[in-house]
Amino acid sequence: MRALRGNLVVGQSGGPTAVINASLAGVVQEALRHEAIDGIYGMRHGIEGLLREELVDLRRQSTETIERLKHTPSAALGSCRHKLSAVDYERALRVLRAHNVRYF
Repeated sequence: MRALRGNLVVGQSGGPTAVINASLAGVVQEALRHEAIDGIYGMRHGIEGLLREELVDLRRQSTETIERLKHTPSAALGSCRHKLSAVDYERALRVLRAHNVRYF
């Protein structure tokens, strides 16, 4: 089966834990290994950043910066606790389509 070609978006939500940035580093490092993933974007402040189209190009970060995330406290992208409404779901889908996000 052929992989979908497109972009990946990742966000952080809830309270920052000891592993939230390590998980982010893992997502970025794994995504870099896949040719089907063109862009790797981080949502600033979780789903709220997606709704506002506040996306950070994580491919522009150095390998060292991504590696340091594994030992960095807090939530590098920022977090939120936003409960989505029906309107938010529609907006999120429009943003994902506009940025050719195939991996979320």
